[in-house]
Amino acid sequence: MTIPQGLFLTFEGIDGSGKSTQARRLADHLQAQGRDVVLTREPGGSPGAEEIRRLVLEGDPDRWSAETEILLFTAARRDHLERTILPALEAGKVVICDRFADSTRMYQGLSRGDLRALVDQLHGLMIGREPDLTILVDMDPETGLSRAKGRQGTEERFEDFGPELQRKMRSGFLGLADEFASRFRVIDGNRDMDAVARDIAGVVEQALV
Repeated sequence: MTIPQGLFLTFEGIDGSGKSTQARRLADHLQAQGRDVVLTREPGGSPGAEEIRRLVLEGDPDRWSAETEILLFTAARRDHLERTILPALEAGKVVICDRFADSTRMYQGLSRGDLRALVDQLHGLMIGREPDLTILVDMDPETGLSRAKGRQGTEERFEDFGPELQRKMRSGFLGLADEFASRFRVIDGNRDMDAVARDIAGVVEQALV
């Protein structure tokens, strides 16, 4: 008897878009239907990757060069892929990941210089896997930044770059949605959470048929 291949689903969006909340809600929804779900995040999702997360998301905004960040994120992603994502997919589970390579394409590849080609080159060499489906929760940049800063956590290094970065990131994510149209689904996040969750559940249930 062959085990069915799982579904690799990622959530993307600017800081404060509500994607993390929606990822948790989707995981709860699918588990209630009896599906085996792994909810994870990037950077992080495995012990080694979580250590790297603390290095890249805390501290001064200029702590690392963009090139160093790309290497750190790629290292974290490789460990996450080996130890969490691929084993779950091989077991036929649904993997829901809060951010993946598309965030690196934006935050390191676009925001701090024209390094997209380097991100893609490293991704091809060390990761070699795209999601089956990507949910982009699209959000007004000013609203998203206000929400993100309101969390008052320690992981605010990218929020500290300010509203201009948020606007640039939103435009970049929408550009990725066009570039990878076969796997991206854009959801309007400027609504109440229940409406957003219903739309996301409908999109994912279609993919799971």
